[in-house]
Amino acid sequence: MEPAPGAAENAKLRHVEKDVLIPQIMRDRAKELCSDKVQAFTKCCQETGVLMVVKCRQENAALKDCLVGYYSDPSFYEECKAEYLKQREEYRATGIKKKRQKFTHNV
Repeated sequence: MEPAPGAAENAKLRHVEKDVLIPQIMRDRAKELCSDKVQAFTKCCQETGVLMVVKCRQENAALKDCLVGYYSDPSFYEECKAEYLKQREEYRATGIKKKRQKFTHNV
């Protein structure tokens, strides 16, 4: 049984996809998954104003640890890559680009 035409082509990623588009999905999803730490850091910054550099170190470190944990996880990268490939396949089939959902707690 032969693979579908273009199947090998669909698995290949361009540099912009590897270096920009998939990492963007990773950042968005990591922010969602670390939303409690994002909220804590945002709240601290809003409350302290100019002194946030000194006063919010603990919140910033917790946020950074959470985000870096996801960024450095190979299985998380593969999940985001699969999500991107699915979106790309849908776009190529329909020609309709789906809008990315923004996840915000800071409103």
